Parts: sequence; C-alpha cells; structure tokens
Amino acid sequence: MFDPDRNEVRQFYCSLWRKHRQGLPLEGSELTALPIVLAHPEYHALLESPESALEREFPPESGQSNPFLHMSLHLAIAEQVAIDQPPGIRQHFERLLGKTGDTHPAQHAMMDCLVEMIWQAQRNGSGYDAAVYLDCLQSRQLG
Repeated sequence: MFDPDRNEVRQFYCSLWRKHRQGLPLEGSELTALPIVLAHPEYHALLESPESALEREFPPESGQSNPFLHMSLHLAIAEQVAIDQPPGIRQHFERLLGKTGDTHPAQHAMMDCLVEMIWQAQRNGSGYDAAVYLDCLQSRQLG
C-alpha cells in the first residue's frame, strides 16, 4: 500500500502541476489528480512554488484549509468511486452527481462523510469503518 508522507504528497501535486504546465505526459494517479487541481485555481500559485509549498503550515486556527489535504480527499474519493470501494460508493456518487451534473460538488458532499469517518476512527482508536462512511453518504444531500 502506498503511504506517502507530507512532503511526498506535496511534491506529487507540485510535480503534477509543473508537468501539466510544461505539457509533459502524466501517468497513474496524476491523470486522476489533474482535474482536481484544475478545479482549484486558488491553489495554483502555491503549486508553482514547491519550496514554499513544502514549508508552509496550515494550522486549523489560521482559518485556512490545507490545500494538499483538500485535494488528497478529492483524489481518495475519485479513486474509491473508480473501483467502487467500499462497495456501493459509486451509487452514492452517481446519485449526488445526478443532482448537479458536476463532479466537484458531488465529491465535496462525499468529502464531509469521509472526514467524519476518519475522525471517528481516530477518536475511537478503531480502523476504517465502511458502514459509518456509507451510512453518512446515504443521508448526504447537496446543499
């Protein structure tokens, strides 16, 4: 299983952005991640400065979300939907997508459930709980 550290994640997105801007070929997860990066133009300046991106902190008290975490949550959801894992997640995505026809808000609605499930797992010292995740998605509406 691929388990990148903070710097590897940041380097992945900065490298992806550089390759895209230079017209270089993308591969693997880069192909899935590019539409996510393109949907977040507010992060492009940060991605153009890898040195700054590696050093920058995004503490919760700053009121600014961590762009790398945000894009990585999008990527996780895109990959989950692509392989329908946990089983049934694709159906939830398609239901949310059907409401707007736009991947981005559908992923955002799902992101809240993914974060909630991760938070519960950390709080309870338990593992990934697909049932908690899918139950949350069942009640999720676009708002």
